[in-house]
Amino acid sequence: MSYPGYPPTGYPPFPGYPPAGQESSFPPSGQYPFPCGFPPMGGGAYPQVPSGGYPGAGGYPAPGGYPAPGGYPGAPQPGGAPSYPGVPPGHGFGVPPSGAGFSGYPQPPSQSYGGGPAQVPLPGGFPGGQMPSQYPGGQPTYPSQISTESFPSYPVFSHVSLDCSSEPAAVTQGAQGTIRPVANFDAMRDAEILRKAMKGFGTDEQAIVDVVANRSNDQRQKIKAAFKTSYGKDLIKDLKSELSGNMEELILALFMPPTYYDAWSLRKAMQGAGTQERVLIEILCTRTNQEIRETVRCYQSEFGRDLEEDIRSDTSRHFERLLMSMCQGNHDENQSVNHQMAQEDAQRLYQAGEGRLGTDESCFNMILATRSFPQLRATMEAYSRMANRDLLSSVSLEFSRYVESGLKTILQCALNRPAFFAERLYYAMKGAGTDDSTLVRIVVTRSEIDLVQIKQMFAQMYQKTLGTMIAGDTSGDYRRLLLAIVGQ
Repeated sequence: MSYPGYPPTGYPPFPGYPPAGQESSFPPSGQYPFPCGFPPMGGGAYPQVPSGGYPGAGGYPAPGGYPAPGGYPGAPQPGGAPSYPGVPPGHGFGVPPSGAGFSGYPQPPSQSYGGGPAQVPLPGGFPGGQMPSQYPGGQPTYPSQISTESFPSYPVFSHVSLDCSSEPAAVTQGAQGTIRPVANFDAMRDAEILRKAMKGFGTDEQAIVDVVANRSNDQRQKIKAAFKTSYGKDLIKDLKSELSGNMEELILALFMPPTYYDAWSLRKAMQGAGTQERVLIEILCTRTNQEIRETVRCYQSEFGRDLEEDIRSDTSRHFERLLMSMCQGNHDENQSVNHQMAQEDAQRLYQAGEGRLGTDESCFNMILATRSFPQLRATMEAYSRMANRDLLSSVSLEFSRYVESGLKTILQCALNRPAFFAERLYYAMKGAGTDDSTLVRIVVTRSEIDLVQIKQMFAQMYQKTLGTMIAGDTSGDYRRLLLAIVGQ
C-alpha cells in the first residue's frame, strides 16, 4: 500500500532552513533532499541524482496512501514505489546530495518531549509572531472512579476527573498551538456568559464559540467547575441539551482533559462491533512516552479496564504486537544520533525484509518501536543509501493493512509530525462526505501543541489552506467553531 499524494508536493520545510553558513550543503531552493529538505511554498523542481549518491529508484509512495475512510489500497508493485505525480522517474523521496555518509544532510529542528515549555522558536518565526505559552509541570493524578452524570451518552467524565489530565500535552520544541491561555482569565465571568447564552428560549451559539475557542483546555476545566459552583448545574449536561450532532461532539471534545480525551477515543474505537484501527494507530503511534503512559493509567482509572487487554481482544498477530509495544511508552527520546547504530539498524531492517524470502516482522517492530525520531531519520537515510530504496517504500512492499499503516505512521512522524497530521486532515475531508470524528480529534488534540505548523504544512502540501477546506466541508455553528479553533 502507498499513500495517495503523500504529499502532492512533498514535505515542506520548517521555516528557516538552511542554517546560516551552511548553504553550500543544501540543494538549491525548491529541491527535495532526504530526509528533511522539502520544497518551499510554490513547489519547485526536484534535483537530478547527484554523482556519488544513490540511484534514484523508489520515490515516495504513490497515490493510494494513508487510508481514507474507505479502506486500505494495495501496496506498490515490486520494483519500487513510483515517484510523485509530475516528477521524473527515479527522482523520488530518498535522493541525497553528493557524497556518502549521514553528516552531509541537514537535520530537522530538534524536538524535545519532556513536557516543558517551548524554548527556541523556529527560524522565521510564526504567524502573529508569538511563541507558545508555557505550561506548568507536575504529574497528574487519576481518580479511582468517576461520576456518570456529565456525559450520559458517551464514556463519561466529570469535574472529579479534571486531573486526568488538565495539563496540556507535551510541547514539541519550536511548535505552536493556535489556542493559548487567555490573559486576565476569569472562570466565574465565563461561566456566567455561558449560562446567559443557554438561558431562556434559543441559544446564543456565537457567545459559546467566543468563550470555548479562546480558552485553553485548563481554563475550560476551571469554567466547568465554576459553573457548577455558581449555578449548581453541570455545564456539560446543559451544553448537551442545547447542542446536537457534530457541534455537540466538538464541544464535548474541547471540555475533556487531553489525556482523558485520548483514553476516551481509544475506548470508543474498540467498543461494540468492529474496531477503528486507524484511531488506535493515530494515538498510540504519535504520542510521546509521557502522554502514552498517562493515557494507559487514565484508561484504567476512568473505565475500569486494562488497555492492553482490550487491544489483545480487538486485534491480532503483528498488529497487536506493534500496539502492545507502543502502549509501553518506552521508545527512546534522546535527541542525539548514533550513526553507527543507524547503519547497523538499516542493515538489520534490510536483512529482515528485502534481503530475505519472507519478512521478519519482529525486527521491524523492535527498531521502529524503540528508537527515537532523530535516530529513525538517520536509519532511514542509511537504509536508502544501502538498499537503493527508501524505507517507507520497503515497508509498503513487506507489510499490508494495519501493520503497514502503523509502521509508516511512526516513520512519517519521525520525518515531520505536523505533515502527518496535515495529511490525515486532508483525507478526512477529501471526496464525498467528511470523517468528522477524525477532523474533530486532530483539530482538538493538536490545537495547543502544533496546529500552527500543521496549517503551514497543509497549505504547502495541498495548495489550499486548512480553513478553506474546513469551510467547504462543514456548516453552521460547527464550521464557525472549527474555524475559530484553527485561527481562520
